[in-house]
Amino acid sequence: MRAVDALEMLALDDLLSDEERAVRDVVRRVVAEHVRPYVAQWFEEGRVPTRELARRFGEIGLFGMHLTGYGCAGSSMVSYGLACLELEAGDSGVRSLVSVQGSLAMYAIWRYGSEEQKTAWLPAMAAGERIGCFGLTEPDHGSDPASMATRARRDGDDWVLDGTKMWITNAPVADVAVIWARTDEGVRGFLVPMDTPGVTVREIKHKLSLRASSTGEIVLDGVRLPEQARLPEAVGLRAPLSCLTQARFGIVFGALGAARDCLQTAIAYATSREQFGRPIAGFQLTQAKLADMAIELQKGYLLALHLGRLADAGRLRPAQVSVGKLNNVREALAIARTCRTILGANGISLEYPVLRHAANLESVLTYEGTSEIHQLVVGEALTGIAAFA
Repeated sequence: MRAVDALEMLALDDLLSDEERAVRDVVRRVVAEHVRPYVAQWFEEGRVPTRELARRFGEIGLFGMHLTGYGCAGSSMVSYGLACLELEAGDSGVRSLVSVQGSLAMYAIWRYGSEEQKTAWLPAMAAGERIGCFGLTEPDHGSDPASMATRARRDGDDWVLDGTKMWITNAPVADVAVIWARTDEGVRGFLVPMDTPGVTVREIKHKLSLRASSTGEIVLDGVRLPEQARLPEAVGLRAPLSCLTQARFGIVFGALGAARDCLQTAIAYATSREQFGRPIAGFQLTQAKLADMAIELQKGYLLALHLGRLADAGRLRPAQVSVGKLNNVREALAIARTCRTILGANGISLEYPVLRHAANLESVLTYEGTSEIHQLVVGEALTGIAAFA
């Protein structure tokens, strides 16, 4: 019999439109040319050419591609999801660059900013000429953002910000940060140019995951901003949480890219690696692993695509995104770990992408809401009872 690709088995391509397949294919080619040949070295050295990648991604309209106007592509949510899948098949850190830029920083400006803010920032960010980051997480406040310690206080016509944000993707290379802070009126969002006096950024080193991604700590010490820096439509914690929903949607698709890359690697390895006089793909235990992983990958893809169709119809709810993020990241990590067993000792080498993906997925499991948080979101949806405290 002819071997088939895991996603070809159920003819899942038939569920996509010509435009969606075209978007996927463009991103796949860019990843093949500009990411795959170099990403193992980036991961090993703990660096990534963010500016160079940003310009390349801007050229093909990846940043804020699901937004409309201001230089954004106005693509469907399914197309955006497929782009995330192909990016993460290259590396989770590369997909994070696009997610944070488009679904967190740009979306916050697009959804909650003034016309002046949108015009000033979005076209340059869409083109990859300016890079943004999203400052919500703090050293002592991750899953509980309502307890954030960062404060913004009025001083005449200005705002003065003090606090620290931690684990902020793109921070060391960003031109602007969307910073969320507590005020006397509740949580508000602010656009903070990174060259503003009082802003200090420290790059986080010694990471064992997402090493091909730029991560930093932002310290705000008496940062003075004009009223025009405040996002006028961002009122309360619902604003940053809505941005997280956008980013989580990309992860629902993205994690499948890492899983697919691991599975394709394992199948290629198993069909060429011989032990006991035959390819290890011919042994029942290996085929059982491959079959189970292929089924979970296809189920995850169908779930992601269904959520994408709901999003494009304007019917997607945050709890549904939690279902997708919880399931697909959890299964992608399980697939990566199982693929490592098929590769044996070779599975720990950067000559193969499997353990790199597994290490990255450990972070993806945590950020944009831990698995436990998403379990509680789903549990609240099922019971009507919040169990967060």
